[in-house]
Amino acid sequence: MPPAMPQLEGVEHTFHDLPTGVRIHLAATGPAGAPVVLAQHGWPQHWWSWRDVIAALGGEFRVLCPDMRGFGWSGQPVDGDFHKQRVAEDLVALLDDLGLEQVRLVGHDWGGWAAIVAGLIAPERFSSVLAMSVGHPWAPPAVGLKNGWRMAYQIPLAAPVLGERVVRDGRFPRAMLIKGRADGRRWTDEELEAYLGPLREPDVAKASSKLYRAFLTRELTSRAYQHKRFAAPATLLIGDKEPFRAFAEGFRGEVEIVDGAGHFLPEEAPEAVAERIRAM
Repeated sequence: MPPAMPQLEGVEHTFHDLPTGVRIHLAATGPAGAPVVLAQHGWPQHWWSWRDVIAALGGEFRVLCPDMRGFGWSGQPVDGDFHKQRVAEDLVALLDDLGLEQVRLVGHDWGGWAAIVAGLIAPERFSSVLAMSVGHPWAPPAVGLKNGWRMAYQIPLAAPVLGERVVRDGRFPRAMLIKGRADGRRWTDEELEAYLGPLREPDVAKASSKLYRAFLTRELTSRAYQHKRFAAPATLLIGDKEPFRAFAEGFRGEVEIVDGAGHFLPEEAPEAVAERIRAM
């Protein structure tokens, strides 16, 4: 049985059966008539990772935080596909289900990669795109050759069977959470358990492994987006202590650096993220 969902005052929870073949859990907050921000989390997290950004925005926006297919309290996709384009297609399908024509799109980590892809394949649906703490499809080959070692941690995660065991064990994702912070503040036990609890579920652990396997086996070398550009303003926000900062080179939009921050920008620098959302 999935663990109890973290609670956040003022957040509504709904479930949406999408034509992409997955049931998505959506956490939503903010005034119904306010400008809409669609925020997609990354690994090893879920919708709750946006809690401090929601607070920093102070009710100025309607913030929609879906759990990615296979994660948090969303269901497993019938096609078992965790390529980021499928995640991007879920985001577009969710907008259709909600009757929303165009929104501001924000994504962190793999949610940031999915946000980039969504902005490329459905440009009319997003007035702006903000990706955080992630690489992108246009990194120059020389950057990859020089910094490829930084992705070595993904290999055990992507491995069939082993990856699931590594995720369910909890020590590896816990270490990733702790090592990824650079703001000087420690995660509380409650915060760590909020993320590690769902990962112990067999299906979520399997989804984690597939998410990384999809990247290493196909997306890393894919040229599918090489000739695509954003139609709307796009920004890559990245901490100055982010291990993947080198991969920001070549981004087809603005690149902004957040001083004193590591990988988990929504929790390390929520005010900076909120400020950037306001400027979108």
